[in-house]
Amino acid sequence: MKRQAMLLLTAIMAALLLAGGTVLAQAPDVSANTGEDKAAKQAKAADAALDRALKELVAMRGGPPGAIAVVQRGKLREVHSFGVRNLNNGRPLRADDRMRIASAAKAFSGAAALSLVSKGALSLNDTIKERLPDQPKAWSKVTLRQLLNHTSGLPDFSQDPGFRDALFASLTKAPPPEELLSFVEDEGLLFEPGSEYRYSNSDNVAVALMVEAATGRTYEGQLQEQVYGPLGLRKTTLPRGANLGKPYIHGYDNDPSEQPPEDYSKLVAAGWSWASGGIVSTPADLNDFIRGYVGGDLFDFRTRGRQRQVVAGGGSEPPGPGENSAGLAVFRYETKCGTVWGHTGNIAGYTQFMAASPNGNRSVTVSANTQLTPKNGAPGVFEALRQAELRAVCAALADQ
Repeated sequence: MKRQAMLLLTAIMAALLLAGGTVLAQAPDVSANTGEDKAAKQAKAADAALDRALKELVAMRGGPPGAIAVVQRGKLREVHSFGVRNLNNGRPLRADDRMRIASAAKAFSGAAALSLVSKGALSLNDTIKERLPDQPKAWSKVTLRQLLNHTSGLPDFSQDPGFRDALFASLTKAPPPEELLSFVEDEGLLFEPGSEYRYSNSDNVAVALMVEAATGRTYEGQLQEQVYGPLGLRKTTLPRGANLGKPYIHGYDNDPSEQPPEDYSKLVAAGWSWASGGIVSTPADLNDFIRGYVGGDLFDFRTRGRQRQVVAGGGSEPPGPGENSAGLAVFRYETKCGTVWGHTGNIAGYTQFMAASPNGNRSVTVSANTQLTPKNGAPGVFEALRQAELRAVCAALADQ
């Protein structure tokens, strides 16, 4: 029976790899009597290269069961989907399927905070002492700016042994958000604030707590008011539990020796990562978010300029395509096809990348339903993912 099941799974995957491809959300007006111009040919070639990269990624040993990219050039939106969202029924990934966005959620904390900065309710120079006086005194001089660009020196609660013990003891029931930082409350800063770069999940939890302190409302409520509502994100939420809502992209283990792989979709409650990685969204909503976030729809031009003052050598986790530099809750990715701004993320079952051109007019998201980083998974798979991300950026910036 197991052999028959594996043969069926292999047949499903093969059929979907062949059936996968690109769906145009809006076709451009091109006269039948006119030939393709150079720009259109470049875009077509870039789209084909992206399709090949995604197809190769899904076909690799240890690759994700499925991968989906949303590419938008102006008003033209394309969906490139290969593989499956659910190994049990072989259904393909769709742009309106829910999924865990992992550390891409950190950009949402930046969006809420910078919107409040633009409105004068917060300042980038506000300190933990001023906004969160109940936090450890050793952290008191850390500013909102340093939290947003990961130069705060805060110890990462998710790396604490006590946190991990609590997590594995209660995977699907998380503590209240304000308790996450308590796992490292007895630790001092890792370095003088502003002197080094070190990616930390604690930073964005502290940002969200500052948002709550400044407004007197929950972080979830502020996400709705400052981000979801203005950008029209209707399928994006920050749950506390492990459910994603339906339909959703199933996330799987990345161990190629385990076949079929274990389904991690509902393994862990979102509250264990909260503002640092708990958001559930869709490829389409992520695309709309990054366009508005980078394009300046959520805060003024002056705030956007301050957001883009980068920390050299500050990379996202996992690394995005090209050369990475850290801004305020955003990363600059300098690639051979041009520069985009965005964020990556990875969590059990999912890997994410989203980015947009500096004006937000061109954008891309790439989502895979397994966790891929430089340190885990089968050899070569993460680099294949980065290649797919690069191809997606090139497709988004094509025909200019």
